[in-house]
Formats: sequence, C-alpha cells, structure tokens
Amino acid sequence: MKTVEVKGQNKFFWTVHAKEKMQYYRLSPSRILRAFHHPARVEDGVAPKTTALMQPLTPKHTSEIWLMYQHDKAKGTNTIISVWRYPAKSPTGKAIPIPEEIRKELNIKVIK
Repeated sequence: MKTVEVKGQNKFFWTVHAKEKMQYYRLSPSRILRAFHHPARVEDGVAPKTTALMQPLTPKHTSEIWLMYQHDKAKGTNTIISVWRYPAKSPTGKAIPIPEEIRKELNIKVIK
C-alpha cells in the first residue's frame, strides 16, 4: 500500500486512495483530522484490523464525513485508508455505508 505524508503530521500517513478521495469530495486534511479526533460514531471497518469514524458535516446539513483508518501500535502511527462523504444520515447499528465505487477501489489492501 503506497502512502504519502502530509506536512506537519508525523503520526498520520495517507494512502494515495485517501488523498484522491479527499480531492474528489473537497475535504482538507485538517477537516479529516478533526473528524478523526472528535468522531460522533465509531464502527469496525470493513477491512480487517481497521476502524471507521463518522462526523456530521455541519449541524445544518445531513451529510456525514467518514474515514477508515488502521492503527499501527508498534510504530504509533495511523494510516488513513479511505475517506468519503455520505449524502444523508447513515443508519446506526447497521453496516457502514461505503459507496460501491469506493468498495471496488479499495480491494481491501491493508497492512497486516
């Protein structure tokens, strides 16, 4: 899995897939990190050993920002695998609402 560093963030690594999706959904690294540090909901990720976090975009909008990451305890780093914007309020207690296009692009390539 190819990762890239974001300036000033030595504990976070971003996959190329995540960087492309941030550009597609017009999300900045600081917005993703805010969702990472203050999630409204935490779920198990669809890939093994990953976690998905959600934060509503704003109180006025019903869309949500989701990110899937993997934590490496040995190195103390987090790899942001994917980010996406869900256009509505996702149902709680059900499977994570990952758009089908992102599911196909991911191909479940994670660090084991």
